[in-house]
Amino acid sequence: MSRTILVVDDSPTVVKFVSFSLKNKGFNVVTACDGMDAVEKISNMSEKVDLVITDLNMPNLDGYGLIDTLRHNDEFANTPIMILTSEEDEEDKQKGIQVGASSYLVKPFKPALLVQEVEKYIKN
Repeated sequence: MSRTILVVDDSPTVVKFVSFSLKNKGFNVVTACDGMDAVEKISNMSEKVDLVITDLNMPNLDGYGLIDTLRHNDEFANTPIMILTSEEDEEDKQKGIQVGASSYLVKPFKPALLVQEVEKYIKN
């Protein structure tokens, strides 16, 4: 059974790269262009989302808002959430973890590191 990962980023290039890296390892990938799109998609999906990977800086609803929204919804309160962002500041990292992120990766990243981090939370 394939595990489903929701990838949320307003950069089509990042979405394609992350999706490709994960699909190559057998994961099912669903994408969203911002936090609002992600909330809508995850709420209407029939399959369970096993992990969310989100950027921080996005229009409409940023990554912090998305994480906060998911953490306050009983259905997604325990879903692992990874932040994948270009924000390197320790303050951003601490805020991400405080709001409920499971891990924090900084762009640019190596695909192997991304997959390794994903596999910490879900086994395919």
